[in-house]
Amino acid sequence: MNNFSEKFDVVVIGAGHAGCEAALATSKLGLKTALYTINLDTVAQMSCNPSIGGIAKGHMVREIDALGGVMAQVIDRTGIQFRMLNRSKGPAVQAPRAQADRVAYRLEMRRLIEKQEGLQLMQGEVTDILVEKGKVIGVMLKEGERVRAREVIVTTGTFLNGLIHIGLVSYPSGRADEPPSVELSTALRRLGLALGRLKTGTPPRLKRESIDFSRFTPQPGDAIPVPFSFTTEGIDRPQIECYLGYTTPHTHQIIRENLDCSPLYTGKIMGIGPRYCPSIEVKVVNFPEKERHQVFLEPEGYHSHEVYANGVSNSLPVEVQKRFIRSIPGLEEAELIRPGYAIEYDFVYPTQLKPSLETKRVEGLFLAGQINGTSGYEEAAAQGLMAGINAYLKLSRREPLILKRSEAYMGIMIDDLVTKGTQEPYRMFTSRAEYRLLLRVDNADLRLTEYGHRVGLIDEERYRRFIKKREEITSLKRYMTKTYVKLASDDAKGESPHFKDRYHLTKPTTFAQLLRRPEVRLSDIKPFLPEDAPSSSDPHVVNTVETEVKYEGYIRRQLKEAQQLRRMEGRRIPQGFPYHKVPGLSREVVEKLQEVQPRNLGQASRIPGMTPAALSIINIYLRKLKRGEE
Repeated sequence: MNNFSEKFDVVVIGAGHAGCEAALATSKLGLKTALYTINLDTVAQMSCNPSIGGIAKGHMVREIDALGGVMAQVIDRTGIQFRMLNRSKGPAVQAPRAQADRVAYRLEMRRLIEKQEGLQLMQGEVTDILVEKGKVIGVMLKEGERVRAREVIVTTGTFLNGLIHIGLVSYPSGRADEPPSVELSTALRRLGLALGRLKTGTPPRLKRESIDFSRFTPQPGDAIPVPFSFTTEGIDRPQIECYLGYTTPHTHQIIRENLDCSPLYTGKIMGIGPRYCPSIEVKVVNFPEKERHQVFLEPEGYHSHEVYANGVSNSLPVEVQKRFIRSIPGLEEAELIRPGYAIEYDFVYPTQLKPSLETKRVEGLFLAGQINGTSGYEEAAAQGLMAGINAYLKLSRREPLILKRSEAYMGIMIDDLVTKGTQEPYRMFTSRAEYRLLLRVDNADLRLTEYGHRVGLIDEERYRRFIKKREEITSLKRYMTKTYVKLASDDAKGESPHFKDRYHLTKPTTFAQLLRRPEVRLSDIKPFLPEDAPSSSDPHVVNTVETEVKYEGYIRRQLKEAQQLRRMEGRRIPQGFPYHKVPGLSREVVEKLQEVQPRNLGQASRIPGMTPAALSIINIYLRKLKRGEE
């Protein structure tokens, strides 16, 4: 089998958000990489909402950036509105979100790909994955061309056996106006992978000039935009407004009267949709007591005529879509540029993957993105980056990078997928994290940049800046913890009676103790710090120090809990562990353990249905094996 037209270290199939991160990572790390896409004009296409970030999702974008990925940099360069969500709430749930110029985002990502040394972007449909003796050796293109690859990363999004539904009309498609990938889905089944069916959808796009925005409430961006990337110094582009409106009882009546035309309620759609981002039909049916639902109008770019109607995703006939859209105040004359639709697609049950995202059945075959049952650009990009990193580490004969649940939302997501699996589109939420105060947006670089540098995606210049920032944080925290406020003189640098009276200080108090008061900000007391106090001009340093001082007790508690989890994860389970030989384990437990093949006792504990008794039995058996006992 030597008749290959070209040879690569890595072939990435699909140039969506997962594929772009995977291909850029492997090529930056020195691997000759090919990135295949069915359409060169839709690289990094935002096929659904034109935005990046949000609660938990924004956390992951910061983590991608800290590891050396590119999503954060691209949205910083192409965003048209930036907002820090949940500013009034605790730091664990604050997160950045940005509207993107949809076309500019795609073009900027393609620019990065095309200038990247060692990376070839090519248009072509991969129809088969070539395997020899259980190991990937290449791919087959639709035209019959064979391409050699030492590893393959599949990031096909919604294209596997994609089927679009608009009313009672259905047709094969990967997304609007693009063909599905049918043969590749068959090839994955032939390799022994079990596939399921999921569903997602998108709302109609409206013509900007046909909207009466005066009937909507403006939603401006932040006065001072907060960038996503730790390398972006500031954002000075003009921001545009989004708008908030509501459906009406008449809207809901139109939808109810036409449910017999919705494939969701006629049985045509078999795939399971996202529970936390339902279509407007599902909202109306499941929440009959609600008289209105939110509709966010999100412009798709500075110069685009398209407006994304967030909140009214649906699969109703086009004429019904026009009627219910025009029942919304401000949209009475709205023109639909593109109708909404639902799409069904194949996915691979993710318990068939290792935590590195390599398949258990085929060596050298990695999967990332919606093919693993996730939804969202951010979830896809995070998996793509991790698949790319681990593909490189495997070829380098190094241990895979497996992020712990206490280290990253990315680690939580991948652990959830490979341990628990999913029966519906998986979406990241802060509620999935056991240690939310440890996984804040402000400290993503402190958690992950060391890994990015160790792998090779963070260059020396950026790493030096990171070390400087980390040292400034440590120095300022230490100083504030050990230094007491002076109360005796009228010196404005920390010894002011006014300062004493303002904060009602009656006993020796450190600056850290003062900062822990809810009403006190670091900016309030910074002018009173002695002149020899450490300082920083970096607002990120100030923000992190303030957060970690204010929440020190809670953070210390979560660190202790995380250490206990790490001890469980330190109990390695050898590959091929003979669960069927362990006395006392039920058949059900043995089947689940053999399916997931947990790497350690911690992962085993998170398998659904696992009992404390079963974990204890496995732990005892592991100790016996370590002592060489039968």
